Amino acid sequence: MTTSASPRPTSPREIAELYFASWAAGDPEPLREFLSPTVTFDGALGSTRGPDEFLAGLAGMFAATTANEVRLRLADDADVVTWSELHIAGGPPMQVANWTHVVDGLIAAVRVTFDPRPMLSGDAGQ
Repeated sequence: MTTSASPRPTSPREIAELYFASWAAGDPEPLREFLSPTVTFDGALGSTRGPDEFLAGLAGMFAATTANEVRLRLADDADVVTWSELHIAGGPPMQVANWTHVVDGLIAAVRVTFDPRPMLSGDAGQ
């Protein structure tokens, strides 16, 4: 029996789309093969270095997320900026900018910026 596998993402835009599809599925593991051995993440709530830390950090964020709705994605030959509306259980949606830098088909760096105050204040749902 022959099955048709989805083509492997190759462009930075396709890799960013996989990143957010993994988020929607709640499973960061499909990203592993697309991570540089020296991948870095820096954001409002922390930093990671290397694939294992990167995926562990994403798993924690994915678990806390009820939705992450992409509003806009801009891409060129190496960089993708995705603007999304992040929903965390019990809190109001937060506007997030995610910059993904891709080198030779691998995510080399992710930088995320947003205002984390709704997550950090005890009354996020009010």
